[in-house]
Amino acid sequence: MRALPGLAVLNPGGHDPDLSFQNGPGEPNPGQHAPVNHHAYAACTRGGYYRSTGLAARHRSVLLLLRGNLKAAQQACSLLKAHGCFVAVAFKEAGLHQVGPQLNRPGVMKRFLTLAKEADLCVASTPELVVLFRCTSRRVVEIPTPYPVDVPAWNFSRPHKDRHGLFIGTREFDVPTRNHLLALLAARSLAVPLTVIARAADRRLFEALDLTSEQLRTLRPLPYPDYLRVMAGHRVVFQLDQSTVPGQVAGDALLCGLPTVGGSGATERLVHPELHGHGRDFTALLGLAHRLLQEPAFYQAKCEEMRRHALERLSFSVIRGQLAECLPAMEG
Repeated sequence: MRALPGLAVLNPGGHDPDLSFQNGPGEPNPGQHAPVNHHAYAACTRGGYYRSTGLAARHRSVLLLLRGNLKAAQQACSLLKAHGCFVAVAFKEAGLHQVGPQLNRPGVMKRFLTLAKEADLCVASTPELVVLFRCTSRRVVEIPTPYPVDVPAWNFSRPHKDRHGLFIGTREFDVPTRNHLLALLAARSLAVPLTVIARAADRRLFEALDLTSEQLRTLRPLPYPDYLRVMAGHRVVFQLDQSTVPGQVAGDALLCGLPTVGGSGATERLVHPELHGHGRDFTALLGLAHRLLQEPAFYQAKCEEMRRHALERLSFSVIRGQLAECLPAMEG
């Protein structure tokens, strides 16, 4: 049987349903997972995202996601190898605050070392994970999660005149490295309308912040396309995240054409060399946000720079080419 085209991304036993991207990334649909995060590796190659190892094995190349105690990943790797698949591995949750606790058990660490050695390739979505993989394997590449910035259907941007206020770009109050509350407290000094996505339980925290309803708008979690439409109505996305994650918030902002200030994710570092939060203090980031809000020429320049870097470094066409260089049966 001839192998299916494109890359199969396998999350063995995961919750997301099997999804084919044979016809491309498709259009925004609240009933279907968007072509972002690890789904994007499959979408940019017209492959598929699976929780079933049997379905993934129909492809020549498979990106196996490492999550949990790695028992399911180890079993899947053996089955894929038996089918003659080229197996690459990557962490599903790639922030250092996620990978560290995951591997902090002897049994899990042992399975990780075995998987990294047996895999044909280790794919790091952040620079930090390159170091981790290279401690166990010589077959390591750094390929950031792509974004469909070159797919017209996923362009949510609005004219600059229709962008107002600041969007707080973190959603997890209970993760210390996100610095969510600090970002919210710092942003109120900018004296512009603020929007934050928060769960009902988190909203009780806002009562102590002394923010008026005119300045702070809180919204419940939304379907992804609706979330992007809300984000796109703002002028700047602001965060103080220090998690060194792949950078989904900044990627979301890319689809809205918005600059992101702060954040230490891979996406921020690639597309916002003068705005990201890696190595910059919070006072400097607040000053950059103020300039973007108040200086039209500075804002225009950073939007154009962001767009150029995104097309050169994170677009579907560029990442598809990078994957084609290191995986068999891929077309650049």
